[in-house]
Amino acid sequence: MKKNKLICIGSIGKPRGLKGEFFLNSYCNPPENILNYSNFLIEDNKIINFKIAYIKKVNKKFYSKINSINNIDEIKEFTNLKLFISSEDLPKLSIDEIYWHELIGMQVKDKNSSDILGIVRALNNFGANDCLVIEPSKNSVDNQERLIPFIKDIFIKSIDDKKKLIEVEWQKEY
Repeated sequence: MKKNKLICIGSIGKPRGLKGEFFLNSYCNPPENILNYSNFLIEDNKIINFKIAYIKKVNKKFYSKINSINNIDEIKEFTNLKLFISSEDLPKLSIDEIYWHELIGMQVKDKNSSDILGIVRALNNFGANDCLVIEPSKNSVDNQERLIPFIKDIFIKSIDDKKKLIEVEWQKEY
C-alpha cells in the first residue's frame, strides 16, 4: 500500500483493562464515522495491516480491540500510533464535495487579481473554522505563507479538482 493512498482517521490511545483493549481516538468528523471502517493499517516504520475485533462507544469515548492482541503488555507497544485506512475505502462524494486530503497540493489563485498565492500545504482548525495553510511556490506572487479560512462562497469561490486549482477572494496584502 502506498503512503499517499493512506488517510489517517485515528490513533491508538492508552490501554483499557487487561485483555488488550484500548481507547480509540477518532479523527473523523463526526467522530462516530470511525465505526464505518473495518480495514485499518498502523504505520510504525512499516505498514501493518490488522483486523479490529470490535469498536464500542461508551458516552463520548471509543474503545476497541485488535483480534490478535489479548493482553495489556502487547497493546502498550501500539499506544499513540496512528490508524490509517486506504483512500479507496472512503465513501464516494457528490459532485460538489471534496475530501480535505484532496485539497493538499492544489494551487491557490486570487479570483479578482489572478495572483497565484501558493499551494495548499495543510488544513488546520484553529477553533473558529478550518483554514487552508498556503505555502509559497515558484509561481507565487511573493514568499508569504498564508492562512485562508475555509468558508465557501465568502473566501473560497471555487475548487476545480481536475485542474488542481482553488480560486479564492483573498488579497495578497492580507
